Amino acid sequence: MLGEYRITGRRAAEISASIEGAVGDGTLKPGELLPPMRELADRLGVNPNTVAAAYRTLRERGVIETAGRRGSRVRPKPATTARELIRVEVPAGVRNLSEGNPDPALLPALAGAFAAAAEEGDREPVLYGHAPVEPGLARLARAELDADGVPDGPVAVTSGALDALERVLVAHLRPGDAVAVEDPGWGSLLDLVPALGLRVVPVGVDDEGPSPEDVRRALAGGARALVVTDRAQNPTGAAVSGARARALRGVLAEYPETLLIEDDHGHHIVDLPLHALAGTTRSWAFVRSTAKAYGPDLRLAVLTGDAVTLDRVRGRQRLGPGWVSRIVQRAVVRLWSEGAVDPGVVAGRYGGRREGVIGALGRRGVVAYGRSGMNVWVPVPDETGVVARLLHAGWAVAPGARFRMNAAPGVRVTVSSLGEAEVEPLAEAIAAAVGPGGGPLRTYV
Repeated sequence: MLGEYRITGRRAAEISASIEGAVGDGTLKPGELLPPMRELADRLGVNPNTVAAAYRTLRERGVIETAGRRGSRVRPKPATTARELIRVEVPAGVRNLSEGNPDPALLPALAGAFAAAAEEGDREPVLYGHAPVEPGLARLARAELDADGVPDGPVAVTSGALDALERVLVAHLRPGDAVAVEDPGWGSLLDLVPALGLRVVPVGVDDEGPSPEDVRRALAGGARALVVTDRAQNPTGAAVSGARARALRGVLAEYPETLLIEDDHGHHIVDLPLHALAGTTRSWAFVRSTAKAYGPDLRLAVLTGDAVTLDRVRGRQRLGPGWVSRIVQRAVVRLWSEGAVDPGVVAGRYGGRREGVIGALGRRGVVAYGRSGMNVWVPVPDETGVVARLLHAGWAVAPGARFRMNAAPGVRVTVSSLGEAEVEPLAEAIAAAVGPGGGPLRTYV
């Protein structure tokens, strides 16, 4: 227990900081058992209630977990150790397909839109007390939401999709509540949920979205929320089909008190239709980010949902940042309304690159997934070995450990900027790295 590390501190905040710091720098390992509260209190010369308060703080932050008489231990995947640290160091000369970024060549030029937005700001400055949402952005967003069958609801603007997800989760849940999350799924979300003191319940995914059986099992087991990626799922490229949406709505109808959150970050980069689940439960939220289509640095997402959820989100937002810059919102309105991004062209480019890689791998006997978006997921028998062999061959891909909990091993290949001449050499390198027979073929990726 703890090896040579000595926990220090006299106050609860100092004790929790001592433990969290050791977890963050790797001195305390995932799964390591912590001293019983009374034992640590005696060692530090403090009241046991002080240690109890420190442990409670660490549980709420997702750093440790407590299992009754078995004591407290560092979580297997503590929130303090971000999945973003599970990455490869890319040497010079290696083609980097690991970062999950859009193709800069397909992003719109921003200078003109921001100049026009700034000029409008000079004429009509936004001051304290003004509306937090640009009316033109609300109109554009609501029109497309209506066209896609997303139920009517208020519109808010957040600093990206992850900001929206955090605000909605905090608006409804309390530390200790369980959240059903896709597995494999977005690494940042898998970090965020335990960091909020919530418990992650993994749900399997295939090409058509989350498994209805896994969702039912999670909700029957007490999960209070479900997060679904509608299209361009990261890392698998899954997209919820019409049949899958009907099945998921049927499951959610059995659990109407579930908080449903949908992330449609594939908006304007995917040509598959949206099959929204929103409105099936009493509490719901639907978020669309500008990151993939217009640029990650805009840090803007549009959020809608039921009236209670949006009221809570906007209320807390007013007490924090207040609003997302109206200059940024106005720039997005100009880009959106003037057609700076042609969704059909962007979807076609990403689709061609994605399908080219999947086809080239298939011809070499390697199974790969990617129905939408800019990523391809390749199941492999040994992530570490495959990543290392690909690096040696001149290709960097993302290890699947960043994105999975119970799912089988795999690697994520971001094909957004892949050139046509690179497809066959990449597929050849992956096939050689994976070995005979490719990765494991499973119903769920």
